[in-house]
Amino acid sequence: MTPLTALGDPVRAKIVEMLAERELSVGEIGKHFPISQPGVSRHLRVLRDVRLVRFRERAQQRVYSIDPEGFDQVEKWVARCRQVWSRRLDALGRHLDTTAARESKGGKR
Repeated sequence: MTPLTALGDPVRAKIVEMLAERELSVGEIGKHFPISQPGVSRHLRVLRDVRLVRFRERAQQRVYSIDPEGFDQVEKWVARCRQVWSRRLDALGRHLDTTAARESKGGKR
């Protein structure tokens, strides 16, 4: 699974949004969802596996936070998409400029 695939689940996406604001324990995360604690733990495991979150032990709790490493993959994917679309939009702009120049010279085609 990739970070983007993991974020495709609304529960996991919400967990990441919550952790972007502050560190939370499994119990604190679970209070926000109508699912069992084991269900929350499964979502957290998926997010850990793709390196979007990490945890540290605090007494008897696991406290989760954002892991920037997984977001590097997401940023690289977004950058590739932007690069492709930028080239396509530049080509469209050139085409429209050429078309407008032809039309302004009265050479409609």
